[in-house]
Amino acid sequence: MGFIMWFWVGVFIVEMARVHGTGLSCGLQGRSVSESLYKEGDVIIGGLFPVHVEAPEPDHAFTHIQHGSRCQGVDLRSYRWLKTMIFTVEEINRDPVLLSNITLGYLVADTCLAEGTTLSAALALVTGQEERVLGAECSEAPVSYFASCACLSDSRRFHTFLRTVPSDAFQAKAMARLLNLLDWTWVGVVAGDDEYGKSGSQLLLKELENTGVCVDYVEVIPKSHSQSRIRRIVERIKSSTARVVVTFAIGPDLEVVFKEVVVQNVSNKQWLATEAWSTSIQYSVPASIPLLAGTIGFALRRADIQGLGAFLAQLNPVKQPNEPFVKDVWEEIFGCLLAQNWQPSSERPKCTGSENVEKHGRIYTDVSQLRVTYNVYKAVYAIANAIHNMMACQPGRGASCLPGTRKAAQKGKPVCCFDCFPCAAGEISNMTECMRCPERFWSNNERTKCIPKVVEFLSLQDTMGIVLTVLSVTGATLTTTVLAAFFRYRDTPLVRANNSELSFLLLVSLTLCFLCALVFMGRPAPWNCMLRHTLFGVSFVICIACVLSKTVVVLVAFRATLPGSNMMQYFGPIQQRAGIFLCTLVQVVICLLWLLLAPPLPTESAGGELGARVILQCTVGSVVGFVLVLGYIGLLAVVCFLLAFFARKLPDNFNEAKFITFSMLIFCAVWIAFVPAYVSSPGKYTVAVEIFAILASSYGLLLCIFTPKCYIILLKPEKNTKKNMMAR
Repeated sequence: MGFIMWFWVGVFIVEMARVHGTGLSCGLQGRSVSESLYKEGDVIIGGLFPVHVEAPEPDHAFTHIQHGSRCQGVDLRSYRWLKTMIFTVEEINRDPVLLSNITLGYLVADTCLAEGTTLSAALALVTGQEERVLGAECSEAPVSYFASCACLSDSRRFHTFLRTVPSDAFQAKAMARLLNLLDWTWVGVVAGDDEYGKSGSQLLLKELENTGVCVDYVEVIPKSHSQSRIRRIVERIKSSTARVVVTFAIGPDLEVVFKEVVVQNVSNKQWLATEAWSTSIQYSVPASIPLLAGTIGFALRRADIQGLGAFLAQLNPVKQPNEPFVKDVWEEIFGCLLAQNWQPSSERPKCTGSENVEKHGRIYTDVSQLRVTYNVYKAVYAIANAIHNMMACQPGRGASCLPGTRKAAQKGKPVCCFDCFPCAAGEISNMTECMRCPERFWSNNERTKCIPKVVEFLSLQDTMGIVLTVLSVTGATLTTTVLAAFFRYRDTPLVRANNSELSFLLLVSLTLCFLCALVFMGRPAPWNCMLRHTLFGVSFVICIACVLSKTVVVLVAFRATLPGSNMMQYFGPIQQRAGIFLCTLVQVVICLLWLLLAPPLPTESAGGELGARVILQCTVGSVVGFVLVLGYIGLLAVVCFLLAFFARKLPDNFNEAKFITFSMLIFCAVWIAFVPAYVSSPGKYTVAVEIFAILASSYGLLLCIFTPKCYIILLKPEKNTKKNMMAR
């Protein structure tokens, strides 16, 4: 609710014991805490609440409040918060587990919603009412239940401050977002003249920058509640064309504004409330209710507190004659005066003392909307749990890092002041420092123990491995089926016209190409790594060499039909076999040199989340060897493509060159795309990319070259005649 007012919204741990030693000291000018409730205990919890909202005239000499001067104007909500603190302390004392050997006491005082009384009461609480105390005792850490000022989040200025209520920074963000969502782009802002109002409104203005929401005015409600200034503020609100009024002020400040709103009949405004008054009914002036209809506001989270309602209903001035606040609260609830305060000339009737609190004290006893009250409840429990943790601490085994974190000393502070940071990935902690896990081990998500790293390779059991295996076996099966069909119809004109020997060799090598994909899967081993690249390189060269030989035969066969041409004698079966052998021999030599000088071998590398996995894969060994194997295959494919492209329109009835052109086009496209995909793929996906390239190019050769032939052989046998083959 603000910076200046953070004392009165604080709950303090105060150990009622003298601390001996040397150091700076501070002096107390007033020794007693007026209007307070006290209960003895092993640990005293101090609480400050604005039970009254009108303070007496302050003593500018900054001494204690003069005798006889009393605060006025009871705030029933604040008194409920005070009683909630007492209720919570008593509930904790009944708990046999939380603080089994400790009794909590309390000292709660009234702040009267004024800086002077707040500061006086706060100093009296934290010093234990001693005449002189050590400076260290003047700065106990508060746990706040209603201090929402964002300024208190500055850990350098308030490094011991804790709160159970969200910072106003969140409320400012929510307000700005709400204005945007509702498309309210022209607004006014009314703020209180305290840290709550100033800080909150500044945060809101900052959030509205560059959002399209413009602010017409920012008015500040003076703490003196000067009637002339209040009137001027309301006149500004009324005259402004901004229909939306955003408020960042506490209830008592807004109450005087609402009274003037009623006087001036400001009825065409949409009010936006903060948590300070959005759920309050105490500050609503009855006449202002129609004018505030439709107000939208933010509220703290509500919760239920079992037994609190019955506890609050126990209020009775007859049964509690000596308890401070009871008389004032009773008179406020029922609008009467107790016997000792009543005069025949009094405007209020005399209280009987038997009025029904549950029936008429709704503002005080209503427990259906416990919001700030619940924060008080949580704050007391936070202190109780902290004491429980301190008492459970054993020498050498305490202080709060958790498993999986390490200690980091705070700069410029004692060694007992530290922060806890999570250990890095691959490390575990013994709650003081982080240690690296052994080789082949990695930390679990909690960073509490080392677990074996997950070994990753392309396995036949992986989903991806199963899919690639099915594609490989399917391709090999189809190729074998085509081979069987060609062997069955080997004497037909179509098979013989397309050089059946080359077709058989091409189909056998294609089968090897499909099956070599299986060698790439499984756990890498030395023999496996060397076999996979050698088998791949040689089988593909045989394929391309056969296709190249077929292409050359098509070209030569066309030239041989020209008068006087005898070129076909140089490209007979013997020459074709020799050409294929020489092409394959070059690849075999490259592979042998690769295997002898720098063979592909299995290796391990870190992968996953910063190294949480061990990736097993085959290195290429010699990059030059790998490039030469692929480059040689690519060279033969490009030559074959060019020759087939030139021969694609030769006037044959069944020109094989155009099908070879398509197959080589697919083959080249696949392996050109393979290079960047291979380089950028991590871990086992590198192997998967290589297998996919092998299978895709193999399917391209099989389907483009042999599908048309199988269609004629199996489905159109009437076209499989010598006459049809010779026709042009």
